[in-house]
Amino acid sequence: MTVSLTAEDLRRSLDPAELPFESTADVEPLDGLMSQPRAGDALDLALGIEAVGYNLFVTGPAGTGKRSVLEAELRRRAASRPAPNDRVYLHDFAAPSRPTALTLPAGRGPDFARDVAALVAESRHAIAETLESDSYRGRHRAVHERVERRRREVVDRLQEVGRQRGVGLELTPTGVVSMPLVQGESITPEAFLQLPAERRAAFQQACRELESDVMQAFAQLRALEREGREELRRLDREVALFAIGHLVNEMKRQWKAIDRVAPWLDALREDLIEHVDLLRPEASEPSGPAAIASRVTSGRPAHDFADRYEVNVFVTHESDATAPVVAVYDASYYELFGRIEYETVYGAAVTDHLHVRPGAVHRAAGGFLLLYAPDVLGKPFVWGRLKELMRTGQARIENLGAQYMLFPSASLEPEPTDVDVTVVLVGSTELYRLLHALDPDVPRLFKVRADFDRDTPWDDETVLGYAALVSQQVRDHRLPDFDRSAIARLVEHGARLAGDRERLSTRLPEIADVAQEAGHVARQDDAAAVTAAHVEQALRDRRRRADLPEQRLRRLTIEGDLHVEITGVATGQVNGLAVVDLGDHAFGHPIRVTATVAAGEGKVVDIDREAELSGPVHDKGVLILAGLLRHLYCRDTALALRASLVFEQSYGPVEGDSASSAELLALLSALADVPIDQRVGVTGSVDQHGHIQAIGGVNEKIEGFFALCREHELTGDQGVIIPAANLRHLMLDHEVVEAVRAGRFHVWAVDTIDDAIELLTGAIAGEPDGEGAYPEHTFHGRAQARIASMAELAREFHRPAGTSSG
Repeated sequence: MTVSLTAEDLRRSLDPAELPFESTADVEPLDGLMSQPRAGDALDLALGIEAVGYNLFVTGPAGTGKRSVLEAELRRRAASRPAPNDRVYLHDFAAPSRPTALTLPAGRGPDFARDVAALVAESRHAIAETLESDSYRGRHRAVHERVERRRREVVDRLQEVGRQRGVGLELTPTGVVSMPLVQGESITPEAFLQLPAERRAAFQQACRELESDVMQAFAQLRALEREGREELRRLDREVALFAIGHLVNEMKRQWKAIDRVAPWLDALREDLIEHVDLLRPEASEPSGPAAIASRVTSGRPAHDFADRYEVNVFVTHESDATAPVVAVYDASYYELFGRIEYETVYGAAVTDHLHVRPGAVHRAAGGFLLLYAPDVLGKPFVWGRLKELMRTGQARIENLGAQYMLFPSASLEPEPTDVDVTVVLVGSTELYRLLHALDPDVPRLFKVRADFDRDTPWDDETVLGYAALVSQQVRDHRLPDFDRSAIARLVEHGARLAGDRERLSTRLPEIADVAQEAGHVARQDDAAAVTAAHVEQALRDRRRRADLPEQRLRRLTIEGDLHVEITGVATGQVNGLAVVDLGDHAFGHPIRVTATVAAGEGKVVDIDREAELSGPVHDKGVLILAGLLRHLYCRDTALALRASLVFEQSYGPVEGDSASSAELLALLSALADVPIDQRVGVTGSVDQHGHIQAIGGVNEKIEGFFALCREHELTGDQGVIIPAANLRHLMLDHEVVEAVRAGRFHVWAVDTIDDAIELLTGAIAGEPDGEGAYPEHTFHGRAQARIASMAELAREFHRPAGTSSG
């Protein structure tokens, strides 16, 4: 059945008076997901189950604003969750290469760092002050005097033994000097040589006999020195402990509720006491390459000694904050998982616990981590480490170079931290299917999938959602308020984007962009509010910015470089309709489809296919044509023809089956030798039984043919044939609608190829009888007769010589 569509059939309009508000000033801004109930339910499930693997993989078509909308929704849901704990890294005094991770309540990390810094500063001051006190100096001097007195006693005893044997002994920094004594007085070496040989031999013998006494004396002196140093060390420890012990204990009481703080403070106290020499007022830490190397090999921080006592506030949150939402759109390894930084000191690369830096996974702990799947999969080592994190719930920090160096080098190994984070991965449906098929970890780690839809029903709730979206743009970008007519026009544009007048597009970023541009137009007009006229102007401006290829193609057609006939009739020729998609703009234009037929082997040749310019869907459509010809005319006989089809002046790839009805009509016209009206464009897919099926881009195709006819002149008998199944997709431009209303242009909807035949040729299509024969005077009858004559010609051609048809 053929239906001539009215203006009301071509577009759905929204009456602004039906909207329950005057302007966006009366509408709350959008907060969260809009018209994505399936995705919202998935999000509820992923957030409601606290178990390993309940992470979220978000899929859906591009342009629906998945990431931005999802981030806003996650922040809304995170607002009801408390802030997670702070994390700090501390120097491990027992294992300096393995910094200790400490967990603190939210907001307490900086407090702990300040308290530790104050403790260390006060302790150093207290120790230095104590070491300068008269009491300490007196006790220190007493130890030195006691050791010196006992040392003198040992030396005096040794010298007395020497004198008794005629040998004078003198202790020097380089050893013991022995001198001969004559009458108790030492003599010079020259005088010694004047002594009789017996006296010289006796002196040498006495020196040998004194060796054991000297060795014993030296052992006693060394023991005295050790004893003195140990007594001074005990004195320093006692004094230092007295000076800072109460300070450390006070801080331990302040932080007693936090696990592992007390043991670390005890270790800090012991380290301060151990290095009390560096805290003396007159002490200074050695510097230079040798000192750096010494500190590195001893496990001490490579630069400032006091750095070992500083707290690295790794991750902190305000105590009254909410759960974090961290969105990462450049998911490099170090950006996600943190790193260990180095600095160069005297040519050496050095590091310590203060150089451990967090990644996004640490900042998102206790909340949500939003990632873009292609980034995660495209960066080296990221996907494997992310899966490890989700499996174990622990985040390790290590530099990649340390893992893959030929010769391992010394580096830090920070203690891993527990990370309770919900990972939200955003990607395409195709990527999800590929990962699900190839990676067995995906179904275990991403147990919830949220699928964003490209459109949503046009109902009151969605219309209010559009208004809320625009209200959000007004608030965020300080636009003029939109009145109800502007909202109604944006809703209509949403239906156009959806390609369905019963649904609205969820390509919210594009709707938001149009709203911003309409606001700009209103500002230029000094308008108090944005109206439908401003939205319309913004849409026209968007089209004009992108339609240069469309205008150029149309000019080539008008000037005759591209041959398209839109007047008169022609046999074997139909105006098909194609769509060109530029990404930001799609437009339709007519393309001449021609066909020729002759007797042959029953093959339909697609010239575009033979030239390798067609895609598989187009090839499928052509093969369907051959099946339809057999169904129509050759149920019991062979199809003895050779037909060729081509898109004239098409020099690029051809894909899709939306022109298969135009190709069929051109082919049947050539077969029946019946001319076709060139004032009508044709679009639609056809099946093997002649039914016309819905196609995409119907609005653009109608508008493209209308624009060409308008450039020549609208005569009132031009129009486009579309599938009846596409009626719900019509959201045509107002200019086309008004032309149809005025009778200057037409749009017809058909169900079958016979409907299109009768409309384009004026002939009766015809109905087959029980044996499949059509009446001779009908269109199909003429085509069937032509095929029969071709079959007879083929039989004559293949009949052996000497036989006759009788």
